[in-house]
Amino acid sequence: MLRLLRFLFLLFTRTFHSRRELLLENLVLRQQLAVFKEKRPLPKLAMADKLFWVLMCRLWSGWKRVLVLVQPETVVRWHRTGFRLYWKWLSRHRSSAGRKCVSSELRELIFRMVSENRTWGAPRIHGELTMLGFDISERTVSRWMRKAPRDPEPAKRWAAFLKNHREAIAAMDFFAVPTLAFGVLYCFFVIAHDRRTILHCNVTKHPRSAWITQQLHEAFPYDSAPGYLIFDRGANFNEEVIRTLRSFGVEPKRTSFRSPWQNGIAERWVGNCRRDLLDHVIVLNEHHLKRLMTEYICYYHEDRTHLALGKGTPAGREEVKISDAACRIVSMPRLGGLHHRYDLAA
Repeated sequence: MLRLLRFLFLLFTRTFHSRRELLLENLVLRQQLAVFKEKRPLPKLAMADKLFWVLMCRLWSGWKRVLVLVQPETVVRWHRTGFRLYWKWLSRHRSSAGRKCVSSELRELIFRMVSENRTWGAPRIHGELTMLGFDISERTVSRWMRKAPRDPEPAKRWAAFLKNHREAIAAMDFFAVPTLAFGVLYCFFVIAHDRRTILHCNVTKHPRSAWITQQLHEAFPYDSAPGYLIFDRGANFNEEVIRTLRSFGVEPKRTSFRSPWQNGIAERWVGNCRRDLLDHVIVLNEHHLKRLMTEYICYYHEDRTHLALGKGTPAGREEVKISDAACRIVSMPRLGGLHHRYDLAA
């Protein structure tokens, strides 16, 4: 009885619908019926079915009313997926637009002009390219000029300049060392830039400026002071220390604030000292640290090779020529066995 009443109600409402809506409703119901009739365990919508419903949701406003296979949100998701695929395909097959690509030959020519004419700017190089018949904008030339490879010659000239003047440069610094009794000792050193030799080294508990002045007198006796001395902005390197340096004829050079790389040779020596020795021992007292540093400086000068010195030593260790393949190599312990030196047996 309820089914009959429902059928009569639907028949009555359909009499007020337009012929177009009836045709579309009939079409979508037949499409869903065709999907149900396929011989599969569950009805599965193919790509053509998805395109059909995407088209229906754009042509007919009442498409949701007769949809029984899937949810309306699913059809909306299909439409958005098709939208993305369409624009992806369109972007791949669209004709190229925008400025033309700069060929590799033209880039190399720009780089060549930059390297051969250091005073030329983008307008000058763009003018030369225009005279040669190249169709390129000045802005593009300016952009490629910034990407030109750097000339290694200035770096080589600076390396040669520093190499020729390193005999006149030295550096000084402090580094802290903890002790067994939880105290702190301060190791002061002066290092020369030419052969990385340690000119002076001492240990104290109280690194005051008066003590530093005395160490400088011991480090530079008999007019042996270098032309320049590099140090950081520590509070103990005050005006008294600077006056002492200038009395020796030394030009003091402070590094910038928080810039240890400007005193790189001194910082590198501190790192080597810690890795080679201090990270492997527990310092007992001031006398113990002085003995350790004396032994390490001797090892550093005589035995330890350096990349900056062509894998030689600061003291100029002589290279041994092996004449017989059967000769015996002996090892000599250094720093209590932390390191060894190797040489031919006598």
